[in-house]
Amino acid sequence: MFSTHSPHVFSVLHRTSVRSLNRLHIFFFPVSVFSICSSCVPCIFCVCSYVLCMFSTCLAALQLIHWKEPKKSALAFGLSLLVLISMATLSVISVVSYLLLTCLCITITFRVYKSVIQAVQKSNEGHPFKSLLDRDISLSADAVRQIADQVIVHLNQFSFQTRRLLLVEDLVDSLKLAAVMWVMTHVGAVFNGLTILILADIIFFTSPLIYQKKKTQIDQYLNLVQSKMEETLLR
Repeated sequence: MFSTHSPHVFSVLHRTSVRSLNRLHIFFFPVSVFSICSSCVPCIFCVCSYVLCMFSTCLAALQLIHWKEPKKSALAFGLSLLVLISMATLSVISVVSYLLLTCLCITITFRVYKSVIQAVQKSNEGHPFKSLLDRDISLSADAVRQIADQVIVHLNQFSFQTRRLLLVEDLVDSLKLAAVMWVMTHVGAVFNGLTILILADIIFFTSPLIYQKKKTQIDQYLNLVQSKMEETLLR
């Protein structure tokens, strides 16, 4: 039920191996609830693992989280947090409209500014966004096919596990699922989905910094917690 590896939660954000993702499930509360009953909710864990794997293999995202470039990381963290907080207070339509309006104000202002500069200097630099306009952003058929194949595999597994649990193929697993869902009703009474996303966004961007500064103490504490849990499960 629990991984036998050392549960270095923060170090998972410093590694791109899929194996290190298994260490996430004994630290954060929402994921730890699922890990306690991982045998009864493999469908949920599978989806979460797939998302985390895709996230961990994205080098740009890892660089942002690791604060390799502080300016870009601060910008990404600020924008993501601003969008999530805006969605918590405003409607989705308003948030999207404000974002597009802000983007248009910036691009139009920059386009007019560059046009004025070119007119004054009598230069012929062309469109200021020409490099972006000429960039190919179309999806290839092979890329779409690969994504669709991966989605189909995980959807099939999700459907199979959901049917197995809801139709009580294994009574113990179904009872565990019922217990987890009962706990989640209380979690949902305290946090909504956006609140959890806001907390996750803060954790993803701040945990690597905290881990780097307190690596030794955190590893010792997590190893102690894991040993206690393993002793409890073996009884």
